[in-house]
Amino acid sequence: QVQLVESGGGLVQPGGSLRLSCVASGSISTIRVMSWYRQAPGKEREYVAQITATGFRHYADSVKGRFTISRDNAKNTSYLQMSNLKPDDTAVYYCCAVSARNYWGQGTQVTVSS
Repeated sequence: QVQLVESGGGLVQPGGSLRLSCVASGSISTIRVMSWYRQAPGKEREYVAQITATGFRHYADSVKGRFTISRDNAKNTSYLQMSNLKPDDTAVYYCCAVSARNYWGQGTQVTVSS
């Protein structure tokens, strides 16, 4: 079992930045990939970014060049640095850990508005 807790969401103006954190606990040695997804009101959950255990990163086209995913293995934490935020980035952001199955956090709200 893996437990995930996200934090760092909030209200930010367009063009601003936020850093989301996801702390993993439990069977963390089994985690192969850490990823982030988001779900806007009335829309399906969509992929944002992922980072493998070896550090390979991949991003959705919609966030490429603006978001950076990273992980600190010593702290069992994944980060999502978000810059140049747009109103379309408004969503609940979820952390996901890929192990024998996918584990999800509870989500953190990000609102981009002036």
